[in-house]
Amino acid sequence: MSTPEKGITGGQVRDTVREGYAAIATGRSTCCCGGSCEASDPMRLAESIGYTAQSLANLPDGANMGLSCGNPVAIAALKEGQVVLDLGSGGGFDVFQAGQIVKTSGRVIGVDMTPEMLAKARKNVDFYQQNTGLDNVEFRLGEIEHLPVADGIVDVVLSNCVINLSPDKPQVWREVFRVLKPGGKVSVSDLALLKPLPDNIREMAAALVGCVAGAALAGDTRSMLESAGFKSIVLTPKPDYVRSMQSWNDPLYRQIAEALPKGEDLADYIVSLSIEAAK
Repeated sequence: MSTPEKGITGGQVRDTVREGYAAIATGRSTCCCGGSCEASDPMRLAESIGYTAQSLANLPDGANMGLSCGNPVAIAALKEGQVVLDLGSGGGFDVFQAGQIVKTSGRVIGVDMTPEMLAKARKNVDFYQQNTGLDNVEFRLGEIEHLPVADGIVDVVLSNCVINLSPDKPQVWREVFRVLKPGGKVSVSDLALLKPLPDNIREMAAALVGCVAGAALAGDTRSMLESAGFKSIVLTPKPDYVRSMQSWNDPLYRQIAEALPKGEDLADYIVSLSIEAAK
């Protein structure tokens, strides 16, 4: 969904997403992208998609909220001294892990449009500094379509199950290209569609906040990256994520599966997509 559909404006999409993630940040809800909800365990989900028990154990309390659909930190193969940008940084889950890799000479910037998420992440910075001895992370309020980051200063852009939420994905990729240094890289995990979702599912607010209704077709994602100027594009579908969420009887995924036409399976429509590209 690169532009709002069926009379829904971009502002309305952002308001729906912001309200949903504010509820998650303040503990009023646990349903989100990646599903968690009451039926799933954020630790279990994170380990199932590649995060190690050691990396999770070093995180501040509450940073892992079960919002992931992949592991961009591992994909990025981050190096000491790099400047890293995390789109939709939430409670700082990937920011704090990336910070430990880039060390004192590096920097990690998290951007999130939800003030409640930003407050949660900033509250965790003291724990991170005390636990690691590092002062190399920061969190900025902003929309991923208009990043509060200067041109050409970032080595690696990460994002984990967030770009699907944007009502203007081509603009997101243009912004990512703008902030990257020449030779900089993208390492994103997101949900993608193998074929268009039925109208009734695209219009479900729960599916929107869960990253499913806004998911773009995998082929469209490649086209958006190419139009923004990226090269060396590698898209790797990972259907096991959706199958895992179904097998755990996640409420969001169960609700969507029940709304599908008879005889069709959710994994026929949706995959976790690893997106790698270079400027």
